[in-house]
Amino acid sequence: MVRKFLLGCGIVSSVLYVVSNVLGTLRYDGYRYADHEFSELTAQGSPVRPLMIALNAIPYTLLAGAFAAGVGGSADRERADRERAGRVTGAMLLGCAVFGVAGGLFFPMKPREDLAAGRGTLRNAMHIPATAVMSLFVLLAMGFGATLMEKRFRYYSYGTIAVLVVFGVLASLQGGRLAANRPTPWMGLKEPINIYATMLWMAALAIGLLRAEQSR
Repeated sequence: MVRKFLLGCGIVSSVLYVVSNVLGTLRYDGYRYADHEFSELTAQGSPVRPLMIALNAIPYTLLAGAFAAGVGGSADRERADRERAGRVTGAMLLGCAVFGVAGGLFFPMKPREDLAAGRGTLRNAMHIPATAVMSLFVLLAMGFGATLMEKRFRYYSYGTIAVLVVFGVLASLQGGRLAANRPTPWMGLKEPINIYATMLWMAALAIGLLRAEQSR
């Protein structure tokens, strides 16, 4: 029962992340979904930062951490390779949650106009490394997690990894324009594709593992 609850947190956390993203976007005057990135919602000085911390940073991290524990403890113990992969996947998901909250809560970016004016600090500069490490944990979680279920999930996981890499690179190409407070057309669509693809993968993993638990 406890394991099923922990796995269910993977579904709830994914839904919460998407809902908080949508609500933050709607309540941020001047924020354009297609041209601004998610990190600008949690940026230091953002008018919706308190909302994003209350809805996203803290509860999401707790739920994602619980899900990571559920993944690590739900591996098929009849197969040593899957058991190891499950534990590694859980550890990678936990790392993703930790560095995700670090990048948004402790090392937030500055609004683009402050960056262009040179008003950034070391704390703000750490946002990019924290986000990069979080992204690495996501890719590793998907790589190891791909082996936890049947071939269809494996191919789906590899496809999701390809999407994250392609759109992550495309979004990063506009990082200089953001820092210079220049227009970043379609940057806001590239990053959400990665976010939603990740949340969908986590929910799919949770559902698959829940079904496996029920069949035992």
